[in-house]
Amino acid sequence: MAMILELLPEVGVATLRLGMSVDEAVGAARDLGFAPSDPDYGDAPGQVLCEHGQSQTEFNLGFTKGALTDIHVYRFRVESADVTIVLDGLDVFRTPSEVLLERLEERGHTVEQNDDGVDTLPDLKVILSNESSFEYPMDEEGDPVFFDYALVTSVDFRGPCGD
Repeated sequence: MAMILELLPEVGVATLRLGMSVDEAVGAARDLGFAPSDPDYGDAPGQVLCEHGQSQTEFNLGFTKGALTDIHVYRFRVESADVTIVLDGLDVFRTPSEVLLERLEERGHTVEQNDDGVDTLPDLKVILSNESSFEYPMDEEGDPVFFDYALVTSVDFRGPCGD
């Protein structure tokens, strides 16, 4: 059964909604087939790691003052996984990262790239990265082909000047 999870800027991911309580978010993650790291919602204060066992796709749910503020989505580790993570109708983890950024720009989204593999879509409050320690597909130069991490947040990360 295919799993399609949509990144919804300033809203959440799939049925996970920014602003949910810990119990609501953990319940929504469980409904999606993800298991929390332990029954007490993890060891790190304000963080809950949830894993989809079959695909090894992970969410790290970040909370501030009891409300969900960040959803970190990590690329599936099983390459054949029937999981698709989409943003604006584009496959985030199977579209080559450079192509994905070009398509997002073509759709009118501001893209701020840096040399560290962390690219920001400030208007959407989304960050995409391809610098994990997992062994994902690489190009001829040894650089990751695809993004392997996405962050959807309610926090404005543009900086103090808002630029």
